[in-house]
Amino acid sequence: MNQTVKPHEIILLDNASADGSVEIARRFPTVQLMLRNRNTGFARGNNLAIEAASAESEWIALLNPDAFAEPRWLEALLAATESNPEFDVFGSRLVNAADPTLLDGAGDAYHLSGLVWRMGHGKPVSATMENAHEIFSPCAAAALFRRSVLRDIGGFDEDFFCYVEDVDLGFRLRLAGYRCLSVPQSVAHHVGSGTTGGQHSDFSVYHGHRNLVWTFVKDMPGILFWMLLPIHLLLNVVSIVYFSLHGQGKVILTAKWDAIKGIPKMWRKRREIQSDRSASIMNIWHILNKKLWSANKH
Repeated sequence: MNQTVKPHEIILLDNASADGSVEIARRFPTVQLMLRNRNTGFARGNNLAIEAASAESEWIALLNPDAFAEPRWLEALLAATESNPEFDVFGSRLVNAADPTLLDGAGDAYHLSGLVWRMGHGKPVSATMENAHEIFSPCAAAALFRRSVLRDIGGFDEDFFCYVEDVDLGFRLRLAGYRCLSVPQSVAHHVGSGTTGGQHSDFSVYHGHRNLVWTFVKDMPGILFWMLLPIHLLLNVVSIVYFSLHGQGKVILTAKWDAIKGIPKMWRKRREIQSDRSASIMNIWHILNKKLWSANKH
């Protein structure tokens, strides 16, 4: 409501919350409330809200309940669409809600192993890039998408429920030939895992590490899949050892076992995704992160 550029419409989808937030939202009659009687997950929830948007809405801006947009957040994103028409997806700069001198993330990176992380996480905001620049994909906590592009690739994968679903979406956008720009002037303060118990909760570890496998299986194209598969398998082994040593052996093993059980379904999705791929193998290889180690990985 405090944005310098007023949205054409505001849709708030509530996934059966029990904290009284719906009653607060009712104080704003211009907000369209969509109430679910159960938690349908981040992916399904966003898809429902996107489907409900009016036909006049060319752009879809997503904002998480734990992301607090500065007044020029939307204005900066829309300005970027005008000056960068070759891009169809735009990501915000996320700063740490508890300490705004630190960066929460400036877009998502996808490592050739299948590991993902928010770029610049934990770094001083003053040390980060000030100019708009291309990234692999945006963190969907605060981002802008051309609506026709979301329709073209089918939106979020609802089997993911939550976590890594935005990276999977970004990967599929890449495969379809679309590009993503990070817009540092568009700022939101992000708590991060604000409704799921933190990034190392059992809930987060389960969904994140199950979905890492599914994203790699679905999206890594052609020869890159077979070439990088040994590295991806090693990543999974290391993850199992790491979380087992930290007292979460049961949840990480359950995540990987459920990931394996879901591979036949993901492979069917892979066939469709890859058959429609327009980006070249070299284009995907170029955008993958190839560092041996990054302090931002988590």
